[in-house]
Amino acid sequence: MWRGGRFLPDGLLSEGATGSRAHPLFRMFVRWVRRPLLAVARLWRRNIQLRVVTATLLMSLAVVLLLGLVVIGQVSNGLLDAKQQAARSQAAGGFAVAEQLADDAADEAASGGAGNVRGGRQDTGTWLNDLVTQLASGGQGVYYLVALSSEEGPDTFGTDEGSGSHGPRASFDLKPEESVSPQLREALDESPDTYEQYGTIVLEGGRTEAALVIGKRLNDPNGDPYQLYYLFPFQQEEKSLSLVKGTLATAGVFVVVLLGAIAWLVVRQVVTPVRMAARISERLAAGRLQERMKVSGEDDIARLGEAFNKMAKNLQTKIQQLEELSRMQRRFVSDVSHELRTPLTTVRMAADVIHEARDEFDPVTARSAELLLGQLDRFESLLADLLEISRFDAKAAALEADPVDVRDVVRRVLEGAEPLAERKGSRFLVHGDERPVVAEADARRIERVLRNLVVNAVEHGEGRDIVVRLASGDGAVAVAVRDYGVGLKPGEANRVFNRFWRADPARARTTGGTGLGLSIAVEDARLHGGWLQAWGEPGGGSQFRLTIPRTAGEPLRGSPIPLEPADSRRRREAARAPSGGAHASVPHPAPSRGAGREPHRSPGGAAAAPGKSGDAGSGPGGPGGPAGPAGGESEARSRTSTEPEEEQGGHGDRQGD
Repeated sequence: MWRGGRFLPDGLLSEGATGSRAHPLFRMFVRWVRRPLLAVARLWRRNIQLRVVTATLLMSLAVVLLLGLVVIGQVSNGLLDAKQQAARSQAAGGFAVAEQLADDAADEAASGGAGNVRGGRQDTGTWLNDLVTQLASGGQGVYYLVALSSEEGPDTFGTDEGSGSHGPRASFDLKPEESVSPQLREALDESPDTYEQYGTIVLEGGRTEAALVIGKRLNDPNGDPYQLYYLFPFQQEEKSLSLVKGTLATAGVFVVVLLGAIAWLVVRQVVTPVRMAARISERLAAGRLQERMKVSGEDDIARLGEAFNKMAKNLQTKIQQLEELSRMQRRFVSDVSHELRTPLTTVRMAADVIHEARDEFDPVTARSAELLLGQLDRFESLLADLLEISRFDAKAAALEADPVDVRDVVRRVLEGAEPLAERKGSRFLVHGDERPVVAEADARRIERVLRNLVVNAVEHGEGRDIVVRLASGDGAVAVAVRDYGVGLKPGEANRVFNRFWRADPARARTTGGTGLGLSIAVEDARLHGGWLQAWGEPGGGSQFRLTIPRTAGEPLRGSPIPLEPADSRRRREAARAPSGGAHASVPHPAPSRGAGREPHRSPGGAAAAPGKSGDAGSGPGGPGGPAGPAGGESEARSRTSTEPEEEQGGHGDRQGD
């Protein structure tokens, strides 16, 4: 992975390449490394018991290590102090014995009773050998003894000739010259005091041991100085310290494991009821309202379980009551809708007769006949919508999907809405109809959805152009209807698909809508397995987008048309961009009357009655989101419940206004 291919082959990771630009082998290696790490991270995030036990083990290990270091330090200091005291006592006694032996040998030589006197001097070589042997006789394995010459005495070091030979002598298999440091020897030559130093004993065969060296300069029977050293190895102390370390390590491991097991058991007692509550909550959410927690004991967990079961019971009761009420409402709407058809037919016949004879009436009665017929038309539309809603509520709506060219459906809808658009002063601009846009769909339901969207766009488009876009891609087909009218305020778009909802309650219904159009449109989109989504911003118009799978039954992965129009994105980016000097003016997004593509014109014929569009579509719905970006622009975005979370974006190449 180094630059220049020192670690990976040349070209495996190109200059500046990241992500999808990296070499396939590098990506494979990254995936191979990340897979187990991701599994561990997921387990860590989702398992609170594992986190608590791991934290307990780590903290216990830290405490055991800290205590172990403290105990080992105390034991080590105690052993060292005891060793020093014993060594000083042993060395002081040995030095006293050596001085006494030297005095006795000198007295014996003065009285003429010594057999090792040559030329008036004591044979110190033999005397030193006897001294070292005698002093070391009781210290095998406890200490070593070394006798060396002193620089203050005669120059006899290393010679065996003459009566004053002070050659190096040592007990057992010790190397005397390598075991005593030159610094300590120099210190003894300069002062007759007792000195001690930590050093290293060198034994025959190259073995070494740490030791405490205590030395003193003494005089032999002839009065010549020599150096006597006691070397106390730390072998026994090291064994004792190793035993303590092993004991502490074993005890620490057992303590950590025991604490981990205790933490696991304790946390399990708390986590198990929580997990049980989570599983039962999931089952309750799935509709299994009879599920309950098992409660045992009288502790806090038991009280939690009892409260949970009580909540679940109350929830089940309320849901059952609401379901029963909903069934009664649906049955009432269905029954009333069916029962009203017969009297409505009779009233329709009577109204037609009166309407046909209105020329014979006075002007007031004639106008009443016209109003009666108009309201009967609206009543029939409302009745039809109520029947359709009742079929959706009863899950009785069926989809009759066939291959459909959505362009033909759009043309029929626009031809039917052309008279209304001419009265409002709006034109239709169609984009993306150059190629076939085919999908398996119910043409009747798709036409009903688009008719609601187009009529609502005309009604609330403020006389500006209406842009209709078609696109297909990624296994989906989308139709977007864009207007440049009043738009929606933040928060209103969440309610745009509610039944009988109106963006502006004071606004008159000029198209005779029933208020159920967009509610039925949403159900038609869901029946296709698609989405009906809305976007809008105050004063910037709105856009409704219908997305259905190209093949019936296939899941949707995205939409080929962005939910937010391209002109709105450009305007928002222009408002966010810093400007030099005076603020740049941002043009209104609505296309001019004379610009753009040629408006769509219907080839002729009567316009289809737009009475099926409802006031739910009277506000060109937009998702009601938070206020827009800084600079005074606010925007509203929304998704229906049928849409999963997706990015705003997509195939912008189809979006030019």
